[in-house]
Amino acid sequence: MDVYYEPSDPDFQHDPYPVYARMREAGPVHFKLFERLDGVEVPIWILPRWQDCIDVLRDPRFSARKNLLEMFSALREQGGGDHPLVRAYEGIMLFRDPPEHTRLRGLVNKAFTPRRVQHLRPRIEALVDEILDAHAGEGGFDVVRDLAVPLPIIVIAELLGVAVEDRERLKVWSDHAAMLLDGTLRDEHLAVAVPSFLELVQYLKGVIEARRKEPQEDLVSALVAAQEADDALDDWEVLGTCALILGAGHETTTNLIGNGMAALLRDRAAFERLGREPALLPTAVDELLRFDSPVQVTSRVPLEDVEIHGTRIPKGDEVNTLLGSANRDAGQFPDPDRLVLDRRDNRHLSFGHGAHFCLGAGLARLEGEIAIGALARRFPEMALAGDAPPRRPGFVLRGYSSLPVSLG
Repeated sequence: MDVYYEPSDPDFQHDPYPVYARMREAGPVHFKLFERLDGVEVPIWILPRWQDCIDVLRDPRFSARKNLLEMFSALREQGGGDHPLVRAYEGIMLFRDPPEHTRLRGLVNKAFTPRRVQHLRPRIEALVDEILDAHAGEGGFDVVRDLAVPLPIIVIAELLGVAVEDRERLKVWSDHAAMLLDGTLRDEHLAVAVPSFLELVQYLKGVIEARRKEPQEDLVSALVAAQEADDALDDWEVLGTCALILGAGHETTTNLIGNGMAALLRDRAAFERLGREPALLPTAVDELLRFDSPVQVTSRVPLEDVEIHGTRIPKGDEVNTLLGSANRDAGQFPDPDRLVLDRRDNRHLSFGHGAHFCLGAGLARLEGEIAIGALARRFPEMALAGDAPPRRPGFVLRGYSSLPVSLG
């Protein structure tokens, strides 16, 4: 391809948006050979424009399934398809197509209805107040470490019925496991990620077994009950679903709060306006999601040869829909590089699109509204404490590992 695009480059990861703009201008379909961990080069087709991403994500000719053994060749020597990582991965609905995806999603959907999500509002508000009260008398704190990380992990742990006192371990395990989704990370990251995921699997097995013996009013108990009611859930599907909810249930929200606050604190007028006009919060959160998406890319695999803008994409090749780029497409979003808190008709793709639209989008939005709204209201003099807060490694999940602020 003519436009520089190297997702493993730290400079690109720091600010990919100028590259995205050049890609959208250069053409609708790009091609690149990526080197897999085993040294094999694989073809990747890249779509940077909004409409093309929409079209692929809702096209049944494109599959969400991927071959885990191709992605993680090191596992070939550790049991192949019988490796616990592979079995758990295959139980995750994120990588399943209908009808399996439809069945799994239908069972979990009940926990994320708008009514049930809104029922969580008082608890989330209490958690945010408790966290911020602990730091209100200080000169500053770390928005990511002290708020954006603990808040969603507590909420999702309580929803699942996982012991909240285990949240630090759960956060470490799920952070490391998230590395498995990022093809730009190398062997040294997998050396950490694979053992952490296996520890998470063992932990969740214990929780599932405990709920099988003594059900509670939580999501794990509901999944076990569905399995025992012969809804065709197997043990690995229960485990994979729990792992997905735990990981996805806090990663997106953590990055939404961190990325959103960084953007607001670099735009004082927007931050101050949000403090004065809390009614803007729902549209503001969607705009923050669009402006710096917590998830930058999702991929699909065509089940047959397909043609996009005259380019033939062979069956089985990977197609990357660049969500972060689509969200800055001027054809869909006027003045896309500007933060517009009251932007209307904001059809961003930060939660994906189609059958795999993020199950927890409503919960992530609610947590983002409450946390960001409280920060803007309570600390109007808040400012970034440094010019370059560190980004977390990787490209697929975009967020900060730390965001120190001063309180004025």
